[in-house]
Amino acid sequence: MFAATRLSLTLLCALVSSCFAHANPAHNPVQEYVLWYRNYDSPAIYALVTLALEKTPEYGEFRIIRSQELSQGRALRELGRGGTRMVDIANVATSAEREQFLTPVPVPVDGGLLGFRVCVVMPESLSLFEGIHSLDDLRERGVRIGQGDHWPDTPILRNNEIPVITHSRYEILFGMLRKHRFDCFARGVSEVINDLQMENDPEMTIEPNLVLAYPMPSYLFVGPEDQVTAHRLQLGMERAIRDGSFGVFLEQYYGAAVANLNLDKRTIIVLDNPFLSEESGSIGRDTLNNLRWRIELLRD
Repeated sequence: MFAATRLSLTLLCALVSSCFAHANPAHNPVQEYVLWYRNYDSPAIYALVTLALEKTPEYGEFRIIRSQELSQGRALRELGRGGTRMVDIANVATSAEREQFLTPVPVPVDGGLLGFRVCVVMPESLSLFEGIHSLDDLRERGVRIGQGDHWPDTPILRNNEIPVITHSRYEILFGMLRKHRFDCFARGVSEVINDLQMENDPEMTIEPNLVLAYPMPSYLFVGPEDQVTAHRLQLGMERAIRDGSFGVFLEQYYGAAVANLNLDKRTIIVLDNPFLSEESGSIGRDTLNNLRWRIELLRD
């Protein structure tokens, strides 16, 4: 059963006395939340987690702590074990498998933009992408895409018959791109600008003409038993949506990226993603179908 059902049970939990002490700041010290280091280092995700926690003051004061530098696969394994406190919260793309062993907060953190991918390339590879207008063109050119071993994008790309070169560490993939181990490091439009700022390599550039698009919502995840944190995050995000501060967040952190990437002028190559749960698949399809609307919304 989709973990959102489990989340709904925590709404009841907040009403009973056994949960009240946890949610009451008078009985609670400062609550520390260990955020996966890549999310902690992302200004947007750090700001969103902070926003959700600030919107739920009844749970008490909080402090966000940077996790150790764990690969995505290791971070999710630690999150799934529970009790280790190596990671309490991680933002990653969802999949049916992840929703089975972790607890998702089923609100797309970037408005659904993670499933829209552009290519980070080396300048000498730009000519490879000229004249590509379809998935068949992409396949015929033999474009090799770099991705993480444990990222949901990898099986999606392979399912669409696109060659994929992988590594377990995100940082290593940039070095592999420099060495031309692959042609395109496909990055979400909501993260690519920050990626390149962090990498600080003037040689790397963003291919200007293509967007790879597939339904793939990105959620906050917590451990399978950490229902209180899941409820706090979901409640905080729902309040932010209702009072408009979530929209302000999207515009602040993603509006400029959408405008700078000229998404409305790019060729959109749509890929199939058969690896989503029914609920997340519906969210992802709605996002994909409303791509033009979302682009225009963030450009306003």
